[in-house]
Amino acid sequence: MTSFAKTFRLIGIPMDLGQQLRGVDMGPSALRYAGLAERLVSLGHQVQDAGNVGTAVRDALSGSDRAHAYLPAVLETCEAVYGAAKQALVDGVHPIFMGGDHSVSLGTVSGIASQGRTGLIWVDAHGDFNTVDSSASGNVHGMPLAALTGLGDERMVNLGHEGAKVAAEHVVLVGVRDLDGPERALMQSAGVRVFTMREIDEHGMPQVIRQALAHLAPLERLHVSLDLDALDPSVAPGVGTPVPGGLSYREAHLLMEMLSDDGRVGSLDVVEVNPMLDHQNATARLAVELVASLFGKRIY
Repeated sequence: MTSFAKTFRLIGIPMDLGQQLRGVDMGPSALRYAGLAERLVSLGHQVQDAGNVGTAVRDALSGSDRAHAYLPAVLETCEAVYGAAKQALVDGVHPIFMGGDHSVSLGTVSGIASQGRTGLIWVDAHGDFNTVDSSASGNVHGMPLAALTGLGDERMVNLGHEGAKVAAEHVVLVGVRDLDGPERALMQSAGVRVFTMREIDEHGMPQVIRQALAHLAPLERLHVSLDLDALDPSVAPGVGTPVPGGLSYREAHLLMEMLSDDGRVGSLDVVEVNPMLDHQNATARLAVELVASLFGKRIY
């Protein structure tokens, strides 16, 4: 049990509008069913469940096969998420945002960053650094990180308040192994710090996380955005865009344990859990245990 009790606010964002595959809108329910609140309470924390942020029902919208056709609805939801994120910090609680696809982070990170400089640790198989112009698919869930650093559609960039929400040099990506060519060029030009799976393979997770935290040393607040497809599909099958060769069970837990030791993480996204593709809610249950490792679970 942890010795530093916190108050967490669970905020569900059941949105599947940022990509084409259905099912991630059920992610918040899967995480609740897997016992997220109960697990945090077992560690000595207090938990407030704020319910779900309202989002449009995809079947009630007119759109096309390209997911960015739903961008206005994505932005409407993310504006509400922005407000919920700001309010959580004003209330002195630690928000855990339960997605939903990764486009929800337009609202979560923007709201957190509105209250002060924020370092962002983006744990993902993908870069999510496309723009509408660079993306081959048009999937908005592949664009939020670029927009958060000030690149792309001005409606996304200016969500909540005008301009970039995080400086590119204050962004670290971990677990990356699938990038589009134009996206890679944008990332290199922007100057975000990227730790690919090759670097994790070569140097090990401990060295990678020490470097990541050293890179973010000037910042007092860190936000973690955890996409479950960062893990290998063998341990996290319930995701829409699985990529072989991801983080192992222990690598993911070690990442969270070391971030916990650092003590600066105050907010978290858990996104892209898709119960329709899962096996007996295994991916949501793993996500709950990773959250526990981030917020105080100890082996000994």
